[in-house]
Amino acid sequence: MEPIKTDFVLDAKGLSCPMPIVKTKKLMKELKAGQVIEIQATDRGSKADLKAWADSGGHQYLGTIEEGEVLKHYLRKASEEEIEEKNHPNIINNEGLENVLYSKSNVLLLDVREAAEYAFEHIPGAVSIPLGELNEKVQELDREKEIYVICRTGRRSDLAAQKLTENGFKNVVNVIPGMSQWLGKTEKSY
Repeated sequence: MEPIKTDFVLDAKGLSCPMPIVKTKKLMKELKAGQVIEIQATDRGSKADLKAWADSGGHQYLGTIEEGEVLKHYLRKASEEEIEEKNHPNIINNEGLENVLYSKSNVLLLDVREAAEYAFEHIPGAVSIPLGELNEKVQELDREKEIYVICRTGRRSDLAAQKLTENGFKNVVNVIPGMSQWLGKTEKSY
């Protein structure tokens, strides 16, 4: 197979969420509309993360090629007319989430981190559906419940909240800053 022509290559190997997105976003600002970037990453979650980020920012996710442990993601920078980065409007901080979890009963806490992240530490009662699996499992969620979406930093959960809203869910809230600064009770799955 002939190598794919790109304008820039970004080395994000060894980095975990949200760093591949942070570095991509920074480099994307330097690109001209229509240029293609190759992001090399080893974080398995980067596939769903970068696709969702590109979609939310108006950029074009072209695809991913796996070469051993390295994922090569290809994105095309959109023109200014195409770019309109969206953020989910309904947010809550960690302390607010903790109050909700103790005071309300008709809520669902959706953890969209990768399965390994969830296994080592999660909030009791949280349901694990990694961002990359959300499209296939969206029908498993109860549309009548208030859904609070959490990840490590609030970025993946923002993308997941947008996705749920696009799928007709009415009561969706993004938790910021998420598990990276969660001080409440946690448990492990193993």
